[in-house]
Amino acid sequence: MRTYVYVEAFNLYYGCLKCTPYRWLDLQKLCLLLLPKHDIQRIKYFTARVGAWPNDPDQPTRQQLYLRALRTLSMVEIHYGHYLSHAVNMPLVNPPPGSPRMVRVIKTEEKGSDVNLATHLVSDAYENSFDAAVLITNDSDLLSPVQLVTSRLGKTVGILNPQKHPAVVLRNAATFFKQIRPGVLKLSQFTPTLTDATGTFHKPAVW
Repeated sequence: MRTYVYVEAFNLYYGCLKCTPYRWLDLQKLCLLLLPKHDIQRIKYFTARVGAWPNDPDQPTRQQLYLRALRTLSMVEIHYGHYLSHAVNMPLVNPPPGSPRMVRVIKTEEKGSDVNLATHLVSDAYENSFDAAVLITNDSDLLSPVQLVTSRLGKTVGILNPQKHPAVVLRNAATFFKQIRPGVLKLSQFTPTLTDATGTFHKPAVW
């Protein structure tokens, strides 16, 4: 079964990677382990370039090293959205007596990745590029394209869920559903040292 995999990077990272030692993730290994009966032909990774933060100035460097690692994989394509950061006023849950109820914070949002993923999914389905699509996400905003691809185009659509609590509507719309667990993440790591056309590079020390 010809299979394309669509990865929503933000959802994957914050769902099952951020607080683990498994962030140096080889997506190709992960997909081959979780989808052993599929002929995986392409893995599309949807992300956005992050900026530096005062408390984490090396964040962009780590991301660039990881994207460089992904580019060593023959099946992987990287597609970019963008991040927007702006200051907003937000309420505190339990403000101390006599303190302001509102605080000003920097809000960062990823824009474009879910739309890009949905667009590629529907376009690839119409072009008959795959027999099965597998989404690594838990974003219920993708319900409509999943329903369209399954019901109107007759394609198989699976969900590999990175979040602790699955989106019920997305799970119910999919042809099949699997949870991504720590054991398979542990088995799906890049080696600490990699080589590409530019030279040798290493897993970030803090990872």
